Amino acid sequence: MSEDVPAEEGPAPFLAKMEAAVEVGLVTDLGDVLDAEFDDYDRLLAHLDRTPEQDERVAIHESGHAVCARLLGHLVGGVTVNPDQARGSEGPCWGVGHAEAFAEGRGDAPDVRDALSSVMPQAGEDRGPVADVFGNVYIKCIEFMAGRAEERMLLDGEPALPVDDLRQARELAMLICRSEEAIESFIEHCDLAARDLLMPYGDVVIALSVVLRIKRTLDGAELDQIIRNVEARKALAVEHRRRADWRKSELAAKRFRAACVS
Repeated sequence: MSEDVPAEEGPAPFLAKMEAAVEVGLVTDLGDVLDAEFDDYDRLLAHLDRTPEQDERVAIHESGHAVCARLLGHLVGGVTVNPDQARGSEGPCWGVGHAEAFAEGRGDAPDVRDALSSVMPQAGEDRGPVADVFGNVYIKCIEFMAGRAEERMLLDGEPALPVDDLRQARELAMLICRSEEAIESFIEHCDLAARDLLMPYGDVVIALSVVLRIKRTLDGAELDQIIRNVEARKALAVEHRRRADWRKSELAAKRFRAACVS
């Protein structure tokens, strides 16, 4: 592996060509572009010890997390397709302020559980005062399951077990569940809820994952801009179809009137 191809940036010619392809049409298949610069992309992935298929899977997984978070109203600090060796992640997606919290030793799910477990109600006690905790645990666990849910939607075969996602979801689930069976059922429900939430937005995830494979890392503002662009393109396409259908109706009515007169 050549040392002049850093994993964080990638070779400039390769990225420029791929970015241009996405700018033109938000392509969903990188094959043609990858063929053009196969050697550069191969060196980039060799540096990460990753195949193109694995890179695509990681990009879709992390894009699923990011889109799910935005659909649930949570800001995203950033997302990357490059591995974080320190945290044992293939490509983390993080919230606003998460990096600072993690650096201070309080950003992981066990830290949250430790901080809140003492105030959680016991059986028969009023849950009203901590209703927000229940709600936030539910939403966050849906986010944790979103990566695997998106892989199942867009890729063939059963995805690999998302060990860290499941670990953190279980830690949070322990705040509101009292048995192993309840934890498993709750996580399974969150898995299904993530799929249902993301199902109408597969095209957004695909577009985001393509750009993520190009740029390797996106901040929250870039992520939101990509989502807006895709949604704007979809709305424009719908409007074009509506106008085309209206024009067809007008022409059909005109022909009908002409036939009646004759």
